[in-house]
Amino acid sequence: MERPVVVGVDGSDDSMHALDWAAEEARLRGLPLRMVYASLWERYGEGAAEEGEAEERVLSDSVERAARWMARSQVTARAVAEEPAAALIAESRTAVLLTVGHRGRGELASLLLGTVSLTVAGRAHCPVIVVRGHGRTRSSSGRGGRIVVGVGEGTGSEATVAFAYGEAVLRRGEIEAVHAWRCPGSGLAEESGPYNKRREEHVRRASDTLEAALAPVACEHPGTPVTPRPAEGNPRDVLLAASAGADLLVVGAERHRHTRGLQLGPVNHAVLHHAHCPVAVVPRT
Repeated sequence: MERPVVVGVDGSDDSMHALDWAAEEARLRGLPLRMVYASLWERYGEGAAEEGEAEERVLSDSVERAARWMARSQVTARAVAEEPAAALIAESRTAVLLTVGHRGRGELASLLLGTVSLTVAGRAHCPVIVVRGHGRTRSSSGRGGRIVVGVGEGTGSEATVAFAYGEAVLRRGEIEAVHAWRCPGSGLAEESGPYNKRREEHVRRASDTLEAALAPVACEHPGTPVTPRPAEGNPRDVLLAASAGADLLVVGAERHRHTRGLQLGPVNHAVLHHAHCPVAVVPRT
């Protein structure tokens, strides 16, 4: 049985944009699409009947919307009597990809990122794409596009880079691989200025890091253009700047022992809250 692309829907505008993205992902991958409407507290007490009708309407409208992108026979939709984040995390165990909106129905407009989206991105068992704003789908932006992938220090970026390449291949786009570095000055004259030896060493090490991370996957996709870009600065600022004009930003998240789910560090939190494009969070193996 093929593993599906899963998307959380709740009738909000953000979830509909996530649905568009997920449906196009499923179509390009040749995989089924499963839509999940999860709700718990609204099912009980006054207004339960109205909520049930609204739920059916959301699922029906979602199926119709997905059918614009792919065959209806490949689309399934179901309601789950469970807290949304928990339901989607459970779905991620059998999904190839999980897609959620930036914010869901009922989220405070002042919140930068919905609590469900943040929880799912931090604990899912498969890659998660958080579709920020009105993230462009493949069909609306045309084939092509730029995938930005953040490459960290040392090993552990294999899954992140492979996912970025997969997305670039799907859309026949290009990759910009970014590694941020910083070179604090020592105060010595010979170690100051833009061309000092310490700076040159940092640039070389950053370039080597990118080459080592890209090489294993690049040889499998020789036709995919890739631009390694060592960039001086805070990783948060470098990735946010790179996300401007990008179609997708891909970052990795590490799974630690004795830690439940994925460990989202400050850089991941920053890009999930402030990136200018959809963000994919990929569990590192």
